[in-house]
Amino acid sequence: MIQALHHVQLAAPRGSEPLLREFYAGLLGLREVPKPPDLAGRGGAWFRGDGVEVHLGIEDDFRPARKAHPAFMVDDIDPYIAKFPDSVADELVPGWRRIYVSDPVGNRIELLQLV
Repeated sequence: MIQALHHVQLAAPRGSEPLLREFYAGLLGLREVPKPPDLAGRGGAWFRGDGVEVHLGIEDDFRPARKAHPAFMVDDIDPYIAKFPDSVADELVPGWRRIYVSDPVGNRIELLQLV
């Protein structure tokens, strides 16, 4: 039986780690965690928050997915709406407020709040 989701893996282009750090740590508030030494040389970055982990791996022929995305639950979506004025909001799922943003390399990210 599956117990939990450990992490989500997203891809990113080579050299994008500084932008990823600004977005995932700076704007989303996740903390960067060191990659194991055997994986660190591959580039990319790992980020963790309470109950969530996202790994960004380097892909030489990177192209962001158009629909696939992680969805992060937040306790208050309004600060994220303020941080991302170009976000796309909808209330298509009853009981949820949600927005979509793109990370600096084009990965789609959903942020949602239970109402």
